Amino acid sequence: MNKNRERGKIDWMITLLPLTIIIALCILFFFAPEQSNAVLSQIRFFFGDTFGTYYLVIGLGIFILSLYIACSKYGDIVLGEPNEKPQYSFFAWGSMMFTCGLAADILFYSFSEWVLYATDPHLAEMGSIQDWAGVYPLFHWSFIPWGFYLVLAVAFGFMLHVRKRTRQKYSEACRPILGKHTDGWAGRIIDLLAVFALLAGTATTFSVATPLMATIIGELFHVAVSRTVINIIILLITCAVYTYSLLHGFKGISKLANVCIYLFFGLLAFVLLFGGETRYIIETGFSSLGRMMQNFIDLSTFTDPLRTSNFPQNWTIYYWAYWMVWCVAAPFFIGSISRGRTVRQTILGGYVFGVGSTLTSFIVLGNYSMGLQMTDKADFIAKYLENGDMYGMIVDMIKTMPGAPVVMVAVLITMIAFYATSFDSIALTASCYSYHTLKDDEQPNKGIQLMWCILLILLPIALLFAESSMNNLQSVSIVAAFPIGAVIVMIAASFLKDAKKYQAELETYQNE
Repeated sequence: MNKNRERGKIDWMITLLPLTIIIALCILFFFAPEQSNAVLSQIRFFFGDTFGTYYLVIGLGIFILSLYIACSKYGDIVLGEPNEKPQYSFFAWGSMMFTCGLAADILFYSFSEWVLYATDPHLAEMGSIQDWAGVYPLFHWSFIPWGFYLVLAVAFGFMLHVRKRTRQKYSEACRPILGKHTDGWAGRIIDLLAVFALLAGTATTFSVATPLMATIIGELFHVAVSRTVINIIILLITCAVYTYSLLHGFKGISKLANVCIYLFFGLLAFVLLFGGETRYIIETGFSSLGRMMQNFIDLSTFTDPLRTSNFPQNWTIYYWAYWMVWCVAAPFFIGSISRGRTVRQTILGGYVFGVGSTLTSFIVLGNYSMGLQMTDKADFIAKYLENGDMYGMIVDMIKTMPGAPVVMVAVLITMIAFYATSFDSIALTASCYSYHTLKDDEQPNKGIQLMWCILLILLPIALLFAESSMNNLQSVSIVAAFPIGAVIVMIAASFLKDAKKYQAELETYQNE
């Protein structure tokens, strides 16, 4: 009887349709890799080049909205009962939020992103490598990305903990605007778009960062790195992650996030204090942060209409799309763990912990290697231009550090921990989409979670097998983000409408 009741709660359309389409896409990437990559590039050009301003407007708008919400009367709303206290300490909450939101690719990009900008023609238009190569990583990973997360996190937290809605889906957050259409085809389409965006974000993250782990393993154990090795690594990590999640749930995620944060900041402290570039790291980081803040609006609205370098199309638009597709999972998780915090605490605390930790990573790891480059102690740019091997270049950067083998092991373990916490939160969120209704304290069936774990790794494996370029990996996010951007705007508007109604209800109740 219980099994029949469980089956009746499952939304088979949202569960099986994405599974079927992902399997079909995987088959195409396996058996027609060149044609698949070519089509993906054409679709990316249409969305990212022709309609690129769309992504920029949404990004800047959501960031401004986050500040308005935090500073307005809506900031006083408690995500839970009016007198409820936070469920987790600030450190535990911040650790889970940070590790679920950024995954292992923060380490990949922290080491290498300045090189990508240093070799881009747009940097010569802006000025010198010293002045600008460290600015763009801070811009692309800080306030606008976390603005996406935090606005949606308070919307989902309000929906779950204040309104106590049992449909833990994107469409439910749009109910204040969609009304009865939430339960019809409009809601179904929104949820399907959300699921595909979730799969696209996971595919991009795993496909970009996992080869670095394989390269480090190859360096440590002197084995040749192949696509097969990379795919085996993905399978081993995700199987281990699922087992951990199955046994420990939210409590396990919290402990793992704390371990991950200690490893992460331990690595940063070691590089900062013992890498030999302390003064350069601090001073260049401080200058880059100031230049980013000073030019924030210009950077947010630059479109390169004459296409002299295609920089915003290649980078800023890609990043905003990347954060949009990650917004399907991370904000739901952040909203879930923010119970008892006010909207203001969630947004401002998220900026302090999330943005602060992110900026620290890019300033320390990025400026360490840039310092070696600018003082002629190493030439990472030449290495990259010679063979385009980002992963080998990062390993070369680590080799310049004292105790390099130990640092490589630390980087590898930290990346695995990041993957674990990110994947746990993603799988848990995705599993909720498979249910028509799910109460706030109710967990998805373990079998459903396993199915989503398998589904989430199929596309990255296919992309790696097809040897997709960085450009095509980015395309997956850009294409998926186009429709989800409109949904994000609708969720933000729905939250404002419902929060205004809620405050009016509170005032009426208090006056009676």
